[in-house]
Amino acid sequence: MSVVLAEPFAPAFRRDHGGRQDKPIIDARNIEVAFKVEHGVVDAVKDVSFQLYRGETIAIVGESGSGKSVTARTVMGLLSRRATVSPRSSVEYDGQDILKFPESARRKLRGNRISMIFQEPMSSLNPIYTVGSQIVEAIRVHRKVSRKEAWARALELLRHVQIPEPEARLKQYPHQLSGGQRQRVMIAMALANDPDVLIADEPTTALDVTVQAQILNLIRNLQKELRMAVILITHDLTVVRKFSDYVYVMQHGEMCEHNITERLFADPQHPYTRRLLASEPRGRPQPLPEGCGTILEANRVRVCFMLRHGSFLKPDWRELVAVDDLDLKLCRHETLGLVGESGSGKTTFGQALLRLL
Repeated sequence: MSVVLAEPFAPAFRRDHGGRQDKPIIDARNIEVAFKVEHGVVDAVKDVSFQLYRGETIAIVGESGSGKSVTARTVMGLLSRRATVSPRSSVEYDGQDILKFPESARRKLRGNRISMIFQEPMSSLNPIYTVGSQIVEAIRVHRKVSRKEAWARALELLRHVQIPEPEARLKQYPHQLSGGQRQRVMIAMALANDPDVLIADEPTTALDVTVQAQILNLIRNLQKELRMAVILITHDLTVVRKFSDYVYVMQHGEMCEHNITERLFADPQHPYTRRLLASEPRGRPQPLPEGCGTILEANRVRVCFMLRHGSFLKPDWRELVAVDDLDLKLCRHETLGLVGESGSGKTTFGQALLRLL
């Protein structure tokens, strides 16, 4: 499912603007990463180079297994122990090769000058600590501030990422938040120390389409406000087209093409890039053959749940209407799409059709 942003986005950066180029804030050269596996070694990333400038958003795009996330984790220094980075590889941040840094120096950099948000927040947030405690920890690791000052900063961050009722959310645990709210918390943590670079690794894949657009607009607005540089790891070409200034395309661990976003989409050069762009769903279904009869029909489907409120001794039962007066007609050989955001009743309607409630 593609994402439609709330308004047209005019990229804030052009590498060829006025013929002038500033010094990149991230200059990655010859990244090569191999993983030890049971039967030998797998080359995950092969001689990949890219540049990122202040205020710019680049997208690293490719299918699953192309090496996008491994490339990003190399920059962050978050590779597993089975990974080996070639000695000829370099990642210069502000003129210094951070691959040569000791782990203690990298820790000071991570979450401070370079931050990362991941695809699934529940795998990054600690379920036994409140949201506020985790944001406070991210602040105090890198800043010499009191706990009171850190809590005030955490509250400010939740307001910044537009979480409703931020005071209450600080005291809640990750499982008590929606998927979109958890991702906003991850963005707040990533921005806690005003980083220069934000790496977003598939930040909206696990979210429904409405929340996806909200999160992408939030990242875009914060990037413009704070003049961060953003690396967007994604396979969603609609997001790439609308959100990025410059695109790098990866296949089988190699960088096969890169260009300014408009040029790459208008005139792709590499055969893989052409196939990737051609694989976007076009929404042109074939007409149904004649004589296809109705195979499933439902009329005025209504599903209600009784929810318990109040105390144990004085329960208060309230009716929740999950599906209300819905009709459906499905013909043989037909594919019917049922679309809606989380909580709209899609799954409940399907379960009602199969009498699984």
